[in-house]
Amino acid sequence: MVDVFEVFKNAVMIASFVFVMMLLIEYINVLTRGSWEERLRGHRGSQYLLAVLLGATPGCLGAFAVVAMYSHGSLSLGAVVAAMVATSGDEAFVMLVMIPREALFLFGLLGVLGFAAGALTDSIWGESRTQQSVRSDAFQLHEEAACNCFPRDQILLQWKECTPARGILATGLFVFLVALVGGQIGPTAWNWIRVTLLFTCGVALFIVSTVPDHFLEEHLWRHVAQEHMPRVFLWTFAALIAMYVLTERLHLEHVMWEGRWFVLVIACLIGVIPESGPHLVFVTLYAQGAAPFSILLANSIVQDGHGMLPMLAHSRRESLRIKAVNLLLGFVVGAAAMALGY
Repeated sequence: MVDVFEVFKNAVMIASFVFVMMLLIEYINVLTRGSWEERLRGHRGSQYLLAVLLGATPGCLGAFAVVAMYSHGSLSLGAVVAAMVATSGDEAFVMLVMIPREALFLFGLLGVLGFAAGALTDSIWGESRTQQSVRSDAFQLHEEAACNCFPRDQILLQWKECTPARGILATGLFVFLVALVGGQIGPTAWNWIRVTLLFTCGVALFIVSTVPDHFLEEHLWRHVAQEHMPRVFLWTFAALIAMYVLTERLHLEHVMWEGRWFVLVIACLIGVIPESGPHLVFVTLYAQGAAPFSILLANSIVQDGHGMLPMLAHSRRESLRIKAVNLLLGFVVGAAAMALGY
């Protein structure tokens, strides 16, 4: 029998950490809004480097920023390719929980590959940019007024007139924090993972407790809690259940290693899906020792979470070009790594 409760606790721990990190990234993104475009202007090498750094930011926000800059003519197509190779979407948060050391190495490797792929793409297509304007019904990245994320004179009033969103988020984070301290969730021993979870959760609770209602409702509640979290939790829970059945009951890890070339092709094809969730299967496969690093690497190169959604709205032709480059690069690099025994 599958220990559903244990799997459920692991899924809650992973999804909660993903939520906390998304919340922190959202907070930082709003605080620095408007600085991306200034930093992304410059010579081509700077564009690739900054696009890679934005793409490597866990979650979808960095990739969205790159697409926004491209749609405004500030970046080349190669810079978008660089960002999409470097990004791992929401899966980056999960990898930081399950395989932190390997995740950091993977992010660095994706950054190097993204930089090279971006330069190669521009050398092939030159100054190619789509002239198609963004339709009014397309996915848009609208500009906002600067946010005062710590309104000292309003914090007490906000709690006196506490919204359901603030109450739910604060209560959930507090319960998660207590569970971490008591060892009901996360590592039972005091190690760097447990300390990191406690620190980030404490910062997230501070943010939820102090940000203005508009920021909390629009960014934290609707975007992070309602849009991302149900999908992240369900996919994580399903992936953990699937991995338990495959490795503990059916013992298919040996079959996967023997048929790893077929799995490599599948990993690349699934990477084309512009969605965060399906790719968690390969993260979990690698974390459980049921698949080689080359499978995770290939899938991570091809997939870009939700990063391509605004690009699809902007230009399907350019989106197909980007995905074609990523798919080819993912298969070639994955095959090379597998041939070398990784």
